[in-house]
Amino acid sequence: MNFNPADIRFQDADQETELPTAELSIVIPLFNETPMLSELFARLETTISSLSKRTEVILVDDGSSDSTWLDITHYAPQSFSTRCFALSRNFGKEAALTAGLHAASGQAVVILDADCQDPPELIPEMLQHWAQGAGVVNMKRRSRDGESWLKRKTSSIYYRLLGMLSEVPIPANVGDFRLLDRRVVDEINRLGERNRYMKGLLAWPGFNQLTLEYDRHPRVSGNSKWNYWQLSSLAISGITAFSNKPLRIASWMGLMVAISAFAYGLWILLRTLLYGDPVSGYPTMMLVILFLGGIQLMTIGILGEYIGRIFTEVKNRPNYIIRDSCDRDGSSVTSQIRAI
Repeated sequence: MNFNPADIRFQDADQETELPTAELSIVIPLFNETPMLSELFARLETTISSLSKRTEVILVDDGSSDSTWLDITHYAPQSFSTRCFALSRNFGKEAALTAGLHAASGQAVVILDADCQDPPELIPEMLQHWAQGAGVVNMKRRSRDGESWLKRKTSSIYYRLLGMLSEVPIPANVGDFRLLDRRVVDEINRLGERNRYMKGLLAWPGFNQLTLEYDRHPRVSGNSKWNYWQLSSLAISGITAFSNKPLRIASWMGLMVAISAFAYGLWILLRTLLYGDPVSGYPTMMLVILFLGGIQLMTIGILGEYIGRIFTEVKNRPNYIIRDSCDRDGSSVTSQIRAI
């Protein structure tokens, strides 16, 4: 299959995207995944060879510093076609997923991580439910082998918190591994926001959703690219992207503190009028000042998170820039495609 970069036209959100068609697209973001690729490709070959669908695998290299790009461009699969894209730098997984969804042309699109923790062998079962009418097939992690107790516990707390705060139902313990119908992908591709929390965006369109459970395996090789700082930033981004409840909570806290302060001030006034004003209460005064200051700083921090998101949106920069792209034969072409 000869790949012509002119076949890919990323356009504005209100325009259609013209792409070569496939029945199934598998989108895989990559970042320094050289040790994983042989295992990943072997399992994809085994799985896809059992399907009777024309399949393309979209590989998005998110600015890797190892040989990931060379490995994927020189790989010639037997059971499917590959379309490879290299971003001009590391834009982050959310941007790489966005690029992959923009490029995918399949009637069904599966998002898959490269670490083989999410087994590609489940794709046939996902396709069966899609054929029966499911617009989205979510894959819920029943167990998370290879992860520490702390990570599992904090993840569970985060999903419960997100479920309470989010105005859009986001399935708990469901990562990026899922199947999307073409209609769902088209709706997601029309979204023009720059602050992208993909787990929320993938759930936002709605449609007929089905959730399957599976056991998540440990990584075959290497270590996770996500540290706790990055996960914390992603968690905050997820909450602020899909809920304004933190702002409401801050408002209610401010109101309650104001009422409490007014009541306390009235009590001080009455006590002074009735019993005089002896010099006392320094510890109480300091405690009240520090409490009010803490509430104010926390509220300002919440406001700052939302203002920061507005600042990012109004700059209107693209989510990613594609540096290189290639077809399944490894014939590389250079392009400067800017995508929203």
